[in-house]
Amino acid sequence: MRVTRLRVYPVKSFAGSDVDSARVNPWGLEQDRRWALVDSAGDTITARAHNQLLGLTAQTLRDTVLQVSDRDGGVVTVDMRDGGETTAVNHSGQGTAVAAPAEINRWLSERLELGVRLVWQPDPTVRSIASEDGGEAGDVVSLADAAPLLLVAESSLRQLDDWTEQQTEPLDVVRFRRNVVIDGAEPFVEESWSGVTIGDVRFRVTMICDRCVMTTVEPSTLVRGTEPIRTLAARRRRDNKTWFGIRLTPLDPGRIHLGDQVQVLGAEQVQPQVQAQGAELRRTE
Repeated sequence: MRVTRLRVYPVKSFAGSDVDSARVNPWGLEQDRRWALVDSAGDTITARAHNQLLGLTAQTLRDTVLQVSDRDGGVVTVDMRDGGETTAVNHSGQGTAVAAPAEINRWLSERLELGVRLVWQPDPTVRSIASEDGGEAGDVVSLADAAPLLLVAESSLRQLDDWTEQQTEPLDVVRFRRNVVIDGAEPFVEESWSGVTIGDVRFRVTMICDRCVMTTVEPSTLVRGTEPIRTLAARRRRDNKTWFGIRLTPLDPGRIHLGDQVQVLGAEQVQPQVQAQGAELRRTE
């Protein structure tokens, strides 16, 4: 098995960018989800409710410098080196973050037609991974939802495509907000893994990823539909959630690359029953 694609998302819920390699930190990939949008109350704004966020792309120029572009060619740059106002952020243990200057927030709010503030996570070691998400003592995460990285297998995506009757074109893996895509595995076998090595870097599998309505937004048009959640609900449903991909927590710092070999460190008895329509996932102890 090898890595076929790598992707980072500098701003939570913005479009991401493919990269050839990425530095792995305890909290996630370098440049991945250290920024987010919040409302006036400090609540995180995401593409679950506002799919127009996916029409913006961000690039980290330096650790504290972010460039955001829209689909019409508009570009804005923010530099947090001089610091900014600390503001409350209500995002599962984050507490506070540093707010971007007002002119940046006006630019974003105008394009999104939504009142937003851009915030930056200056210290990515303060936010722990919740135990219900597979977190252990010392595990930390950026502003990603529940784990530092998300891995998707090409074979599992192809199987989902085969099940999806209403989709005329193959599902774009971009929908699934993955960091790592691999080939060479049997469909959904990744859900049995307890750990993997990518190149020289070891990862623990914290949980299978439960999927949300963000996957139903078509990446090029930003139009929301019913797939793949409709098919996942029929084929991949357990505990009233739908499941696709696995979440990873780094055990080592290092760098991963396109083409890196992926080796399984161990396997748990997590066996998805996916042959019959409506089947649920079964976890065996």
